[in-house]
Amino acid sequence: MTFLKTIKTACVIDDDKIYVYGLKKLINIKQLCPNLIEFENGKLAIDFLANPQNQQSLPDIIFLDISMPVMDGWDFMDNYVKIKPQLGKKITVYMISSSINQDDINRAKNISEVSDYVVKPVSPNKLIELFNMAA
Repeated sequence: MTFLKTIKTACVIDDDKIYVYGLKKLINIKQLCPNLIEFENGKLAIDFLANPQNQQSLPDIIFLDISMPVMDGWDFMDNYVKIKPQLGKKITVYMISSSINQDDINRAKNISEVSDYVVKPVSPNKLIELFNMAA
């Protein structure tokens, strides 16, 4: 498999350094995307996305954790919905969490900007599927 032409940049928003390391390795091994940006909390990601100077670097796909310090995934989505119209780009957002709480799953599925909710760890086949759905 080679890089999907439509997915040039992926973004991981997660404070779990070991998980992020593994996900980056998997994306590289499977050659799913040439560029990966990462943020350890939602506030850093929102600040990046909202900055007009980063317009050319916006991701095509976001993997968003729920539980993080400073700004969690829910607060990120509240802010993302507000700035989305000014981004001028379709960005696919997947919530990726270790939570199997049905309330979390239902809450994520009720946010129209969230394309899917995936329980960690993400298998290589599931990751490929997510990239293909976003492409």
